[in-house]
Amino acid sequence: MRITELRLPLDHADGALRAAVLERLGLRDGQLAQVHVFRRAWDARSKAAIRLIYTVDCTLAEGVDAAALLARLAGDRQIRPTPDMRWRPAAQAPADWHAAGRPRPVVVGFGPCGIFAALVLAQMGLAPIVLERGRPVRERTRDTWGLWRRGVLDPESNVQFGEGGAGTFSDGKLWSQISDPRHLTRKVLAEFVEAGAPEDILFVAKPHIGTFRLVGMLARLRAKIESLGGEIRFGARVADLLLEAQPQSEGRNLALRGVVLADGSELRCDHLVLALGHSARDTFAMLHARGVAMQAKPFAVGLRIEHPQSLIDRARFGPNAGHPILGAADYKLVHHAGNGRSVYSFCMCPGGTVVAATSEEGRVVTNGMSQYSRNERNANAGIVVGIEPEDYRQDGRRDRSVVNPLDGIAFQRALESRAYELGGGGYVAPGQRVGDFVAGRASAAFDAVMPSYQPGVRPTNLAEPGHESLPRYAIDAIREALPAFERQIPGFAMAGAVLTGVETRTSSPLRIPRGRDHQSLNVAGLYPAGEGAGYAGGIMSAGVDGIEVAESVARAVLGLAGPALRQGG
Repeated sequence: MRITELRLPLDHADGALRAAVLERLGLRDGQLAQVHVFRRAWDARSKAAIRLIYTVDCTLAEGVDAAALLARLAGDRQIRPTPDMRWRPAAQAPADWHAAGRPRPVVVGFGPCGIFAALVLAQMGLAPIVLERGRPVRERTRDTWGLWRRGVLDPESNVQFGEGGAGTFSDGKLWSQISDPRHLTRKVLAEFVEAGAPEDILFVAKPHIGTFRLVGMLARLRAKIESLGGEIRFGARVADLLLEAQPQSEGRNLALRGVVLADGSELRCDHLVLALGHSARDTFAMLHARGVAMQAKPFAVGLRIEHPQSLIDRARFGPNAGHPILGAADYKLVHHAGNGRSVYSFCMCPGGTVVAATSEEGRVVTNGMSQYSRNERNANAGIVVGIEPEDYRQDGRRDRSVVNPLDGIAFQRALESRAYELGGGGYVAPGQRVGDFVAGRASAAFDAVMPSYQPGVRPTNLAEPGHESLPRYAIDAIREALPAFERQIPGFAMAGAVLTGVETRTSSPLRIPRGRDHQSLNVAGLYPAGEGAGYAGGIMSAGVDGIEVAESVARAVLGLAGPALRQGG
């Protein structure tokens, strides 16, 4: 059975959790066989008396009647049977399926969504083919360091493209706020642990891995997919779709028949998981030209902010700052500005670094990254402002008419090119002290906080009229938000904190809509999935989406009827 909301002091004794379980269940010690921690979080509202909050699964001793115990405790809403969290394949191909020459599903993209789509397709016996435009993770790591250390960008192998997707060079956050009635996040975590992730990701409330550990894990996940019959092809950029007209069925007037790769070769397929990341801009343009249904969507733009991690630790944990269970503190902040804009922290990386995340020449993009230890000097987060399609439309209209779905990309590119210019070239980023940003003056140097972004940061004025790094409404909203955030985290608006520009790749600027069967609204056999298609926002949600889409593909390939497991929209 499962017990939730067991609260204990931060430094409780080793046997205190078992004692609390026995008291809650009204059992003697010999009646309880085992206590397994399912989740451990904390409540730091009282910084001097932080409490740990446990969810535990209990195994009763032989002879103890679990049904009778649950009946006796029926009035306690925090005690219930432990749910069955095992993943079961939605379908299973016959053992000779691939050997008989039957069609193999194709997965485009090998980020978290593509990895889990390919993995579960392989586990269901369908031997998928994966097409990834970038390189294997170890080669990709060398290419990425080439930008950070030497200012040399490889447009096909970088923070955005290659094995593992954009999540490889991030904090490796493994939590999500998605609804998860089937416990698919548990499937994702369990596969990560099998691939070499630390086991504590299974129970800590906000699990993370970090870049260095992800590298080895990705190689092992790839090997597992290959051992199950899957095939991963690197350097395989999809340049075109092979489509044919068909009588409309459920609104779909086109059918997928294959893809054309950048080298001119063709690969025939009838079922394709489109697991693009949010930066596959050339692929989005190709899909739009081919008539695949797409929609402009909201996203956010802003700047990266850096503080001493010790400041954040003290603000969040008080005298308990530095406690090994608590680790490096994070935060989540929101402010609704007077101009109607929402400002919020995004992708907060405790004890990490700001990284160069561009995938296109002559542009600067920032993101955050940290290792498993989270022991770097600075904390960083995006401070971003929400924008709507009407904000970035390129035709000059200010009404609610349909916005071209590629307009968000044009908007992002303009900001990234301006950041490159403000940085002076060479992928150096423009930066400014918070005190100067709020006061409206240029920064001449950095002092209390040294920026961590490489290849380097040029002090400048991110808000200079006529040369703003962001739209004026975003500058005004962030200026208003910083003092408001100071009231929540003392020191947040410290003069020496650093802002680095620009943060533009918070999420995909468009959505590729799909039906309940996870297929494109107008192209049969095309399955948009993950963050690039507008259906995920982070490693966990992308992995879960990949699993669900792969299950729909398996049912279609094997000719099985049945509804999709989650509404695709």
